[in-house]
Amino acid sequence: MTKRVLILMRHGKSAYPEDVDDHDRPLAGRGQREAKLGGDWIRSSQPQVDLVLCSTATRTRETLAATGIEAPVNYEPSIYGGSPHQLIDLVREVVEPAETILVVGHAPGIPWTAWELAHNRDSLAAAEISQKYPTSAIAVLEFDRDWGEIGPGTGDLVRFHVPR
Repeated sequence: MTKRVLILMRHGKSAYPEDVDDHDRPLAGRGQREAKLGGDWIRSSQPQVDLVLCSTATRTRETLAATGIEAPVNYEPSIYGGSPHQLIDLVREVVEPAETILVVGHAPGIPWTAWELAHNRDSLAAAEISQKYPTSAIAVLEFDRDWGEIGPGTGDLVRFHVPR
């Protein structure tokens, strides 16, 4: 069995222009910079991303673009406002052979999903996540099972990184 890696990234810091719907808010300059740093970190420290699941919101699309990650992308409307169970179900539906998946989404769905999937909630990474999951932050979980078999408490939370 090949190890599966799930990378959960919160979108970069967004701007708040007047008269722009929440779904359509763009990234702020800081969000662009930190998303690029996050992409650099993913490429240098994680296996190659095979598939991206990205919210349809403007700020998540811009975050993904700024990371420079090149992989097939599925834009998923349900990630915007999605619960941990909805996000876990999206990952469960992934057809192999994607071994490393990047999900780009929002709070609270992304941090709650990392917490829900982790069996090692006493780890340093889990302690950091429970305190704060800032914009552009990245959690990495590893699984020893196929995507269709993941669920609460089945992942090993191995890293939490805040690109600054």
